[in-house]
Amino acid sequence: MQSQVEDAGAIAPPPGAAGRMRFWDRGVDGLAALGTVMIVILMAIIVADVLARNLMGASLPLIAELGALTVVLIVFLQLGTAVRNDRLARTEFLLDALAAGRPRTAEMLRAVWDLCGAAICAGIAWASWGILRRDFEHSEFIGVTGVLTMPTSPFRLLILVGAVVAAVQFVIVAVGRLWPRPRKGDTAR
Repeated sequence: MQSQVEDAGAIAPPPGAAGRMRFWDRGVDGLAALGTVMIVILMAIIVADVLARNLMGASLPLIAELGALTVVLIVFLQLGTAVRNDRLARTEFLLDALAAGRPRTAEMLRAVWDLCGAAICAGIAWASWGILRRDFEHSEFIGVTGVLTMPTSPFRLLILVGAVVAAVQFVIVAVGRLWPRPRKGDTAR
């Protein structure tokens, strides 16, 4: 059952868009949740390696390679949610000063920032596509042959998905800044 209390400042979505956006938001949050699970897995891998070094005097195989791929993977899995919730690190002093006198100009500048972010993420996705294709063509693996190996393609695929989702989310945020929808309770002027 949905709450009967509605936020007076909430933006009213166009008819039919609320369901699509809710589906999109859940997908973006699902990727972020997968990133959180990957953080737990990375921590477990690191703890296992520390224990192996202290108890057996040797490192576990694949730890360095797996750690490097996992850190990049975590960043891209959680990037879309960071964009949607406006959690990217940036200096706001210029935009805050501009927003005090010219709020619409500040929002347009933020939209330009978002569109630049979309272009950068799209470029990363394009480059990742080439790397993923090469990984499939050449059966790329990490690790030591005969000891322990693992294909890189699942990691690269999730990095590609994360970059595409972040690019799309940047565009969604930019469009919201450039063409804000009327808020609930606003009257037509």
